[in-house]
This record gives sequence, C-alpha cells and structure tokens, in this order.
Amino acid sequence: MISIVVPVYNQAAFVAETLNSIVAQSFQDWECILVNDGSTDASEEILLAFTAKDNRFTYYKKENGGLASARNFGIRKATKPFIFPLDADDLITSDCLLEVSKTIDKNPEAAVIHFDTEFFGSKTGLNKLPNYTYTTLLIQNCFVACTVFNKSIWEKCGGYDENLKSFEDWDFWIRSLTLDAVVVKISKVLFHYRKHEKESLTNRFKNEPGYYYSLYDYIYTKNKAIYDVHYGNPILAFHENQLLKQFNSKIKNTFVFKMYEKLKKIL
Repeated sequence: MISIVVPVYNQAAFVAETLNSIVAQSFQDWECILVNDGSTDASEEILLAFTAKDNRFTYYKKENGGLASARNFGIRKATKPFIFPLDADDLITSDCLLEVSKTIDKNPEAAVIHFDTEFFGSKTGLNKLPNYTYTTLLIQNCFVACTVFNKSIWEKCGGYDENLKSFEDWDFWIRSLTLDAVVVKISKVLFHYRKHEKESLTNRFKNEPGYYYSLYDYIYTKNKAIYDVHYGNPILAFHENQLLKQFNSKIKNTFVFKMYEKLKKIL
C-alpha cells in the first residue's frame, strides 16, 4: 500500500542511516523510490549499494531541480496508492509503516495520515504543531513535509509547485486538501526530524526577512481564491487585527493590569 519516496541531494553523510531505518521496519511490504537529484558527493554509491542488496529499493538519477522536483519525479514512479515522502537525513521508527498500514486498513478513504514527530540532532524534544483543521492550515502548516498522503490528492492538484524552494509542502497541503478531506492522526511518535547545527534555510530567513515574507505573498496570491472562500476580504481582516491590537494596548495601560503584572513577578 505504501511507496516511500526519498529525494537525495548531497546527503552521503546521512542517507544510509535513513535507508537503514526503512529496512528495519517490522512491516516489510513496501517499495522505496530513491531519487538522486544531481548529487555531486558519494550519495549515488550509497544508494546503489542499497538497491543491489534489496530489490524493494528502486534508483533513479536526474538533473538537479530542487526538492519539489525530485519529490514529483519519485511520486510519478511510485506504484502504490499511498505516498510517504521521506527526506534523506530523517528517520522513521521501526513500527512506523506498521502503524500507518493499520490506519490505512481502517481508513482507506484517508487523504492524509499524520503522526507525532520528535527532533533529534542539534535540537531534541517533541515537534509541536498546531492541531489540524483546514482553516488553521491556511494560516500555518499543520504537518511535517514527511507526512503520508493518498496519491490521488497529488494527482488532482498537480503535485508540488517546483517554483517554490521552501514552503512547497505547505502549499501542497493547501491545494490538495479541502474542508471535508479525511485527515487521520496517529497519536504516537513515528518520525524523527533531524535538526542540523547550522540550518541554511533558517539562516536565510534570519538574514533575508524579505525572502521569508515573499514566500507568504506567493502562497497567498497563488491560492487567493481559496483564502477568499474561508477568510473573506483581507483588508477587513487587517482592520479587525488593528482594532484588537489597540484594545490590547489600552488594557495593558490600565492601573489594574499593571498591578497584576507586578504581583505576578513578585509571586
């Protein structure tokens, strides 16, 4: 039922660990599509070694086109009805596919199956995401990129937007899901998200805030018809937000609130 799609670009330091976490699954009926997205390190050698010893791995090589491009390429090659996009430096728990498979059996109509996730590496602990509703999703992403979905929703929306170099997964969820889509949560940690000491994207957001905001602008402009249905006129929403800020400011300047803040600090 499950095709795992692993895009790989210069991940020789981590990809073997990722693929070993797939091999170690208690549920063995899977296929894994390996997409070498133009790597210039030793990634190809490692990927071919896995395909040589396990025919559930299938290897493809393409010119570098970015993460969205590599995911789309791999999904087109996938033969199973559910897709699990897995980044080449992350890990899944040994019972991950078993839990997902049992959930698919109970919910074959599911559009998305997600689960709890934890950080590892330079940061540890639970990855806390907002509880999913479609209207919440329009404001902020509710899923990690490595979340299982029905291939049919990918086909209907046209896949990942290859123009996006970040937020491509959030844009995909916005376009592929609807208010009545069946989204199932497994309340168990099944995925480990590696945090690197120096996150290049985080650094870029910090150094180029304009780039960060341009991604929001792009997603809103592109999906404006969807936002209009669920949130109406953005000017009115902005006006309401301004009024709320003014109200909060007025409350915080009252004598009672200031005394409350002082008492809280003392306690």
